[in-house]
Amino acid sequence: MTESFKNTPVFEPKNRSTAALVIFLLFALPMPLCLFIYHFIIWSTEQSAIISSSAKNFAWAGLIGLAVQAFVMTGVTAALWRFTKDDRFKPVYAGLFGAALMAFPALLLRALGPNNDQLGSIVQFLLCTIGAGIVIWLRKNKFEWDRASLPFGLVVAGFGFAPFAIYGSFGSFGDAFLSLLASIAFGLLAATLIESTTGNLLLDGVGIGAALALLGSAMGYDGSQLLLLAILPSFAFAISAVMPSKFAAGAATALITFAGLAFFDPTELTIVLGDIDGIATKTSGIVILIGVITSLIALILRFATGSTSGAAPSVSKGQRMKRLVGWAGAGVTWIFVIALFFLFGNPGNYGDRLFVILKDQADISEVVTIKDRDERLNAAYERLTEHANETQAGLRNFFDKVGVVYTPYYLENAMEVRGGTLIRLYLMTRSEVDRVIPSPRLRAVPDDSPSLGDLTDVADSVQWNISMIGADKVWDEFNVRGRGIVVGQSDSGVDGSHPAIREQYRGFNKGDDYNWFDPWDGTTSPNDEGGHGTHTTGIILGANGIGVAPDAQWIGCVNLDRNLTNPALYLDCMQFMLAPFPHGGNPFKDGDPTKAAHVLNNSWGCPTLEGCDPNALLYASDNLRYAGIFVVVSTGNDGPNCETVESPLSLYDSVFSVGAMDQFGDMADFSSRGPVTADGSDRTKPDIVAPGVDILSSTPEGTYASFGGTSMAGPHVAGVVALIWSAQPELIGDIDATEQLIIDTAQPYTGDTSIGCFTGDMPSNAYGYGVVDVYEAVKKALRSDQ
Repeated sequence: MTESFKNTPVFEPKNRSTAALVIFLLFALPMPLCLFIYHFIIWSTEQSAIISSSAKNFAWAGLIGLAVQAFVMTGVTAALWRFTKDDRFKPVYAGLFGAALMAFPALLLRALGPNNDQLGSIVQFLLCTIGAGIVIWLRKNKFEWDRASLPFGLVVAGFGFAPFAIYGSFGSFGDAFLSLLASIAFGLLAATLIESTTGNLLLDGVGIGAALALLGSAMGYDGSQLLLLAILPSFAFAISAVMPSKFAAGAATALITFAGLAFFDPTELTIVLGDIDGIATKTSGIVILIGVITSLIALILRFATGSTSGAAPSVSKGQRMKRLVGWAGAGVTWIFVIALFFLFGNPGNYGDRLFVILKDQADISEVVTIKDRDERLNAAYERLTEHANETQAGLRNFFDKVGVVYTPYYLENAMEVRGGTLIRLYLMTRSEVDRVIPSPRLRAVPDDSPSLGDLTDVADSVQWNISMIGADKVWDEFNVRGRGIVVGQSDSGVDGSHPAIREQYRGFNKGDDYNWFDPWDGTTSPNDEGGHGTHTTGIILGANGIGVAPDAQWIGCVNLDRNLTNPALYLDCMQFMLAPFPHGGNPFKDGDPTKAAHVLNNSWGCPTLEGCDPNALLYASDNLRYAGIFVVVSTGNDGPNCETVESPLSLYDSVFSVGAMDQFGDMADFSSRGPVTADGSDRTKPDIVAPGVDILSSTPEGTYASFGGTSMAGPHVAGVVALIWSAQPELIGDIDATEQLIIDTAQPYTGDTSIGCFTGDMPSNAYGYGVVDVYEAVKKALRSDQ
């Protein structure tokens, strides 16, 4: 491979200037690091808007930040190009000016929004291809496209590619293919802009690193810009070693870029998820180290051959064998990389999908007049499944014919479809389709252990939050503890072996069929890979004083195995709660509504990041209410500003939304507030508040811990409904009467109102109708029976 570096004529620039050299080093050398820090700050600012809609004004930080960079860097590079007299750097500044200009059209990428990766790849491909074409046209083919250094460039790229092959994972074939096209175009653009005219390999590398940093910061988005900014400049000196061959430099750049774009979904590079960003950081760190080492080796090889940058290398007949050896080395490198991927990586299809909502939604509102609970549930199930089968027939037939995989739903007339941009465009032409929204699927990560608590036992005494709402008084005075009521728990899972909740599992002695569903991993018995679901379940019905209704039963579904999911997985669990089915069963045919849950706890929300629009799950929520299932939802942790109840399901009128307060009676700052403006309703939310700060409950493997969030407040109200319906079975299924009972018996909020949104009187957009009081609610329910 080193033979390709020999016989390179020495480039002798004129008009050398020490001042020009100092200016160049001061400007170009720190650029990759400075741009990385700048974009990390911008990205972190954007993340604050994702974490809490109270910071929604920061959502456009990326767009604004890149626009500022575009103006500043274009102006500075143009001035340096125009006024420098040193022939070594003038072409380099011209390339940096072109790279800086690319930030202007790249603003389109920052406006795409999450979960539009295929569209993003198409935009990247078009922008880079057009940019490269313009540069080639302006330069009049003044490029060295010699391929002699290509084997070494492929080896360099293989080294950089390897860690991504181990730790990353591909999306769908369409995702990978479009990322490859975008990367090839990126490599072509980079090759046309980088220069090797300084007469010094080190200075060439500095200029190349600056150009790659400018391009990476512009063409990456949603977090991928940080990956490109981290990995590309680290190979700058290795790329300088294959220059002036634009072919070799472009190929190496393209393949390294492909690794950064294809192996990590940019939308998943968010601190909300909490696992992908850590793995991506680890991978990038390894790649940077490899880049530095590879660059050192490349420079040593170049210096050892006694050549410098300048013209394309020539290859004599006697060197052909060595070139073949070089190609063999490149082949071995890439065979090794491919083997790493299949042996230690994450092969498979982890592509995003589409959630298709149909226009013709079933109207089952009349089932509320059916008095018998089982008959009402059966009627709802039959009408919903029949309607879905009839109205989805045309789309199903088409997908079956063309081989597109899909999952039909009935609780809401919808389908999840495995398809990308082309399928989405087709669906938008179908008259029966109302809209198509993303249904993102997370890429694979190494197995993780659940979060364990710091306590292994709790005293058999009532926790403060249980006493605050009067649950212990209900147990003692009315001997009501939730018996006969089944709570549906959809969350990260539930540790079914935990002593505080083990025996309350409906399948404890009856088996897991109809009682447990895991659409994520297909597990057949209760488990919790996170810990959140075990904690919320304990608040509802945990023993030893941690749960509101300790004699109630629970059934479980995994809709949030990791901290991001999609509308389809949420709907999977909502359907299961209406008509549970055995393992491997068909939800349309094998569902048994007589085994439905009475009340659902939903300590989750579906924001835009997960694909949902405000009404994505509206019909499903309404239909559960019509069927007589009480749906309790935590409002979210986006407070304390107004208009932060904005994600399904908490914003819907058909659910009972719960905010959080602490043990001193003050609203939690994080608790989301109304009014609901996301759907244009101006609806007051939450409906009520409950304890949600430092709540002690169960965590996996028999441990206990205190967590805070509206996720902890909602389960209290699910337990409240269980106690009310256990005490007064005539209220079961009467959602209106039960909600009114809870509202009428709520205690007035008397806490601090100095921080956050407290608009409205009764109900308030901060605390709804007040603080839940289950003792007064049960007492009134029993009195009405007399």
